[in-house]
Amino acid sequence: MHESDSIVIIPTYNEKENIEKIIRAVFGLEKCFHILVIDDGSPDGTAAIVHRLIDNEFADRLFIVERQGKLGLGTAYIAGFKWALAHGYDYIFEMDADFSHDPNDLPRLYAACHDEGYDVAIGSRYVSGVNVVNWPIGRVLMSYFASKYVRLVTGFKVNDTTAGFKCYKRRVLETIELDKIRFKGYAFQIEMKFTAYKIGFKIKEVPVIFVNRREGTSKMSGGIFSEAFFGVMRLRWDGWTRKYPPIRK
Repeated sequence: MHESDSIVIIPTYNEKENIEKIIRAVFGLEKCFHILVIDDGSPDGTAAIVHRLIDNEFADRLFIVERQGKLGLGTAYIAGFKWALAHGYDYIFEMDADFSHDPNDLPRLYAACHDEGYDVAIGSRYVSGVNVVNWPIGRVLMSYFASKYVRLVTGFKVNDTTAGFKCYKRRVLETIELDKIRFKGYAFQIEMKFTAYKIGFKIKEVPVIFVNRREGTSKMSGGIFSEAFFGVMRLRWDGWTRKYPPIRK
């Protein structure tokens, strides 16, 4: 039995080219992490690959939740958070399946929370310049200025507000009212960070290098960016009017 205080949540839709590689990369780290895959009915057989790995090699540290159809990134993570809390993990991670997030950075995010006492650790592309590889320049600029826009509208002092590579301490996800998180796409990442910030949790940005996927296809769309753009104004209004829950001791 491989015991761990940490679980990495990886949402998937058509990631057959990457899923086994990313699982083996995480399990190859010196620190033991568990993995929970949230698969949204991938027609390419992603879930079947995960089940094969569970049955043949990793029954004690690889898990999967299968959902019917594409229900949105945010709902996938919310389902994963609830599963992780129910199964007793103390450190819960978000990570993409396509190697845009380097598994070797997981221990650095863990250290920020476990050793340094932060509540949320963000794998940040923009805290030390612009650390993005192989993205089209238009995509880089859109992402970079989206984070600047969030900072301007909300007053939220995080450089990479849209980052999807994170570690949460258990108490953060226990305190945030997960069923009240509104957004399902790109804005979900902003809303989770902003909510943690408004509650009063300590957040650290850990510099990472983001590498554009080499295999598979991107799930990004114009609608996702539109949700983020208008959602930020809604978050600013919430910041003025909403009563956030107190931090649990």
